[in-house]
Amino acid sequence: MAEPTKLPVKTEKTNTPTTWAPLETLRGEIDRLFDDFDGGFWRAPFRMPNWTRSVAWPSMPAVDFTDTEKSYEVIAELPGIDEKNVEVKVANGVLTIKGEKQEDKEEKNKDYYVRERNFGSFERAFQVPNGVDTDKVEASFKKGVLTVTMPKKPEAQKTVKKIDVKAA
Repeated sequence: MAEPTKLPVKTEKTNTPTTWAPLETLRGEIDRLFDDFDGGFWRAPFRMPNWTRSVAWPSMPAVDFTDTEKSYEVIAELPGIDEKNVEVKVANGVLTIKGEKQEDKEEKNKDYYVRERNFGSFERAFQVPNGVDTDKVEASFKKGVLTVTMPKKPEAQKTVKKIDVKAA
């Protein structure tokens, strides 16, 4: 089994306010809900036109978010993308994953000639949970799956105390 390729994670510190993020996130979630429901123009009534979006990415890639004892993990399925076309950044408490897919197929035969080109890009952003050590965020890419590991600070790794529920 091949070892995963480590990707660099860029940590940026900017003074750009992120006050727009909650509304953009809400709009994105509403659009995603409509995407899951039905196709066509009416599936995303609040979506602004995005001319860079392509048929190659009809929707955003699937992402799983896992909370483990020592870290948080973001696992994104990115089939058909090379690790050189994936960018992971952490800035202002936001984890951003960008990717681009470019595919060029050419088939020559005695009776026909086919050439197809597909391309598209995506960008997903997630709020980094409290207690994450952003200087130690790592990303790896293996067989079309991106795994971003965000280690928790020692004070955020405290054990959870279970509380018994008593009948009244």
